[in-house]
Amino acid sequence: MQAFLIATGLVALAEIGDKTQLLAFMLAARFKRPGPIVLGIFVATIFNHALAGAIGGWLTHFIGPVALRWVLGLSFLAMAAWMLVPDKLDEDDAPKPGHGVFVTTVIAFFLAEMGDKTQIATVALAARFPADFIGVVSGTTAGMMLANVPAVLVGGKLAQKLPVKLVHGIAAAIFAALGVATLAGAGESLGF
Repeated sequence: MQAFLIATGLVALAEIGDKTQLLAFMLAARFKRPGPIVLGIFVATIFNHALAGAIGGWLTHFIGPVALRWVLGLSFLAMAAWMLVPDKLDEDDAPKPGHGVFVTTVIAFFLAEMGDKTQIATVALAARFPADFIGVVSGTTAGMMLANVPAVLVGGKLAQKLPVKLVHGIAAAIFAALGVATLAGAGESLGF
């Protein structure tokens, strides 16, 4: 349950103002069909984060506990710094309709999430909680949905009201705290 809650909270905060959330706003404005967009985001996120979680779990088999602790701790600190860099989505990055709203959303979200902050966070969280793959992937997916469903349903009105810098600052602080705790040996009982 701990992995699920941490993953949900971190990804929900990290997703505010992220390029995939901007993509959700863009899809909602372009297609005006929230049902297939939300379902497409869910499907793309499950596949993308399951892949990221599998990579994180795989890493734990090849990196020793001490090295893994350093890699994870430094990764969380890097994520904290990355959270402070605002994302943007260019009009050229906007998905072009052609395969229907659902398929367009799945493809656009899956590709946009590749190498994104939340995907990297999923890899690190899966490595941090190797015994709870389901908790991590379901948590990161829940976090994505918590941030993106309102973006699809409420659109631009919500974007103007959120204090994005404050939310990113909070997420950065949480990632930094996880990094410091990991480097200090907070996960030693788990083998890190």
